[in-house]
Amino acid sequence: MTLRIATFNAENLMHRFDFSGYRNDLRRDRALHMVNVKDEQQYQRLEEARVIAHTDDSMQLTALAIAETMADIVCLQEVENIEALNGFEYGYMFKMIGRGYRQKFLIDGNDGRGIDVAVMAREETADGQKIEFINMQSHAQLTYANAGLHNSRLKEMGEEAHEKIFRRDCLEIDFRIGGKLLTLFVVHFKSMGSGKNGFDGRDYTMPVRTAEAKAVRQIIDQKFDGEPSAKRWLICGDLNDYRSRIVVEGGVGEPRRFKWVKAKNSAIDVLLDQNFSVDLVERREKMDQWTLYHTKGPLEQHLCQLDYILASPSIANLNKKSIPEIIRSGQPYRTVFPPGQEVNRYPRVGWDRPKSSDHCPVVVSLNVV
Repeated sequence: MTLRIATFNAENLMHRFDFSGYRNDLRRDRALHMVNVKDEQQYQRLEEARVIAHTDDSMQLTALAIAETMADIVCLQEVENIEALNGFEYGYMFKMIGRGYRQKFLIDGNDGRGIDVAVMAREETADGQKIEFINMQSHAQLTYANAGLHNSRLKEMGEEAHEKIFRRDCLEIDFRIGGKLLTLFVVHFKSMGSGKNGFDGRDYTMPVRTAEAKAVRQIIDQKFDGEPSAKRWLICGDLNDYRSRIVVEGGVGEPRRFKWVKAKNSAIDVLLDQNFSVDLVERREKMDQWTLYHTKGPLEQHLCQLDYILASPSIANLNKKSIPEIIRSGQPYRTVFPPGQEVNRYPRVGWDRPKSSDHCPVVVSLNVV
């Protein structure tokens, strides 16, 4: 019995307008920086027009990327609410694949922008096995104190013991697939953000992601009575950290150079240590594991893996030859590809936008007997 499962940060699958850019330049779209906005009312009209004009192309490309995964279950990040997910599935996915993801699951999490994790599932796998929803549980209310994870480094960042660990949630969903139980833990960890107090953005925010990873590990241990290795479960999502990256040198019109660099530490290690779980993407060649292109100009460019399907040892051992695919056809043309990895983009993909997302979907076929 084969299950095809994907994870994808769909990048701002929103159901509303965000007018905060009127007062916060960092939130204002670059196109509106080119306009002399006289007042807030004019700004709102311009922002509405910009979003509407941009949304249709973006949603078509996002839907194309999901359709290409041919997944039975899709774990999503950056979805505003269930209404946005329903509208996207009906208006875009349905037009491409027909009756597909009829089951949808989302619980509001902690993100200040209102972006949540979600799951879409078919009613059956491609080979006709029923996908049955059993139970769903949010862990958004878990605090550092509850989990015993508060420490001095977090306190230095202004994180108090009573505050919630997860920046979004760890959404736990139990399915029965072809009569066999499978549990998903869908997450979207703290972003790397900006540097502070002498740390770069990644190192400064590392304690929060590390706490999130430890909390996920606790949740899984508790669910399976301290013996999770023999159970069927997956951690899927954008973990906003990497264990290696490909440093890119050279700007537009210059020869590109690619160098693989192992990270000294990573919050992901918490979930992999002592064979707690297996990163299936690491089965790919090390120069071909990236799911995101990061750049702040020609002097700061790299490719890295931020999107993960981490399998329990039981599932990993049952699927030793299963290697995930990374769908990159929705990447904008500014994304730099190492030699031999270039892809044909979807129609209407732009230099920077429209695009399917800044992230790439990851999908894998698994035997979950």
